[in-house]
Amino acid sequence: MKQIDLMFRTMVAELQQRSFDDAWAADFPPTGRFVAVTVDGRKYWYFDEPNGEGGQKRRYVGPADDPEISARVETFKGEKSDYKGRRKLVSTLTREAGLIAPDRFTGDVVEALAAAGLFRLRGVLVGTVAFQTYAPYLGIRLPMAAILTGDADIAQDYAISAEVSDSLPPILDLLKGVDPTFRALPHISGSARSNAFRNQSGYRVEFLTTNRGSEEYADQPAAMPALGGAAAEPLRFMDFLLRDPVRSILLHGAGVSVVVPDPSRYAVHKLIVAGRRLDDAGGKAKKEKDLRQAGMLFEALQQTGGGRDLAEVFREAWARGPAWKGALANGIADIPSEYEPAVHRIYGTIPTL
Repeated sequence: MKQIDLMFRTMVAELQQRSFDDAWAADFPPTGRFVAVTVDGRKYWYFDEPNGEGGQKRRYVGPADDPEISARVETFKGEKSDYKGRRKLVSTLTREAGLIAPDRFTGDVVEALAAAGLFRLRGVLVGTVAFQTYAPYLGIRLPMAAILTGDADIAQDYAISAEVSDSLPPILDLLKGVDPTFRALPHISGSARSNAFRNQSGYRVEFLTTNRGSEEYADQPAAMPALGGAAAEPLRFMDFLLRDPVRSILLHGAGVSVVVPDPSRYAVHKLIVAGRRLDDAGGKAKKEKDLRQAGMLFEALQQTGGGRDLAEVFREAWARGPAWKGALANGIADIPSEYEPAVHRIYGTIPTL
């Protein structure tokens, strides 16, 4: 796995910070003010701004014990955008550093959701679009075949969606702003709620959430108060993936500041998912993609030291019980040969083997 030069890694860090600054300035104009609110013994930041009718509009910002958010609140000045300069950084990173940008449509979809407040409301970009962002995050080059996709997957923890007391604008309206042919897809259960949207060319945007464990919620899309009318599909193992996410950059336009799973968790989660895939044609294709992405990250993380401790994350998953162990073992058994050494170095750290 080839790392990019230090100069380019420095540029990525600068682009990330400037993109986050610009998104923050757009979300929180200088006409408003930050307000600390205590809910159930925990302090959260909200932002109040005039609504044009003599009152105030309040929006959720995030937990007060998040050091990045609190630091930004303290130094809030309504920074001005440096769009042109950031576009130049993106161009340099894709043309000279060899980092791959997403296809334009995917970039436009994620940018629209980000601008509407998806990541402010603690949404997390998952799936292959998230995988694309690990190249700049870890300072590595990834092959194009590993990051091609025809969809975008978004996740949010159910409890977070219920607690933030804020919401995105209507999701379908946001997506129609990118492509007016987007429509809501009926859920297989027959529920009136929809967690997936697709345009005329087949591009799909899907919302996922954590599984609450009760049978009454099984196979039913969950109502998500913060997702602008979209529901979300509850999935097993999603709580593991969404724990302690990180901020990265999507190399689209002038850079889109996004939140993605920690790469160590993404890599281990891909092994789990691969180990549970069906053995039909569709399942085999998805499994191969899962395992290649997992293998690349196992190799890259040991080379760069990025993300959380990979062995620690692997041991956490292994300790969660027989179903987790079985899925991990199945995934490891089928890992492509070129990634076997990297995966088995971590697998060998489990003391009970």
